[in-house]
Amino acid sequence: MQLHDVWFVLIAVLWTGYFFLEGFDFGIGVLTKLLARGRPEKRVLINTIGPVWDGNEVWLLTAGGATFAAFPDWYATLFSGFYLPFLAILVCLIIRGVAFEYRHKRAEERWQANWEHAIFWTSLLPAFLWGMVFANIVRGVEIDRNKEYVGGVLDLFNGYSLLGGLVTLALFTFHGAVFAALKTVGDIRDRARALATRLGVATAVAAVGFLGWTQAAHGDGTSLVALAVAVAALAGALAANIAGREGWSFALSGVTIAAAVAMLFLTLFPNVMPSSLDDAWSLTVTNAASSPYTLKIMTWCAAVATPVVLLYQGWTYWVFRKRIGTQHIADAH
Repeated sequence: MQLHDVWFVLIAVLWTGYFFLEGFDFGIGVLTKLLARGRPEKRVLINTIGPVWDGNEVWLLTAGGATFAAFPDWYATLFSGFYLPFLAILVCLIIRGVAFEYRHKRAEERWQANWEHAIFWTSLLPAFLWGMVFANIVRGVEIDRNKEYVGGVLDLFNGYSLLGGLVTLALFTFHGAVFAALKTVGDIRDRARALATRLGVATAVAAVGFLGWTQAAHGDGTSLVALAVAVAALAGALAANIAGREGWSFALSGVTIAAAVAMLFLTLFPNVMPSSLDDAWSLTVTNAASSPYTLKIMTWCAAVATPVVLLYQGWTYWVFRKRIGTQHIADAH
């Protein structure tokens, strides 16, 4: 395995970490309308991710930065061709962060309600758009001989990509519901488990359809193994949730996300961005990569920094590991 192959795997790992962590806090944002009854319960849900949501987004920055440094041609084609979806995601993430910080600054009901609407929509839209983006990457887009995207924004909206968006939205919301059950007490915990069961069934139907389509169109033996792991883990997460084993359910929903992301990257390799116009024009791990010297320096930096980041983030989750409920909310605002 050469360094460009190693960095393809590392970027896949970074995206896996991002979707695992940001997935449940996107789900919590969606659940502020689907699950919460009243302002105190909305505060409970938001407080479950309050100490960690901004740290989760660091994985996105790292994945984007690693792509820029390791595969500059991939980065350039991807971010220029998918400019509008990425801009929409970026705007949502900015507004979402502001909403978390500003919602409690004033006690007026209308002020807080408006920021709560913002949290819901800026969680739902990125959860959908990320699935659409990665579905298009796997499917292939119009890339010419100059490694430039020559299609239009409407070309990104097709049956396969829209199904991919629905799958990530459903999966992240299920992941969030399981996390809510894991982190809360009382009536909201029971309702989170009940909702997670319904969401899990809907997610399974959509995910089997999307992953089966992916396997039929682009897969091989290794991607089939990842598909089987994803389906088994999702079934296990659903069963564990029904049995009241929230910890196992959350872990297995995370495995589902990891296996699904692994399947998408396995169907890509050795491409990083296939061309639908001509296979010879596809971006690959070799023709889109930086120089070996650059990749070598990056590898040493990652080997030093990554364990520190993982230890710090793990410590953060350990510190804020306890459950919360409406009894921990000082007032109704």
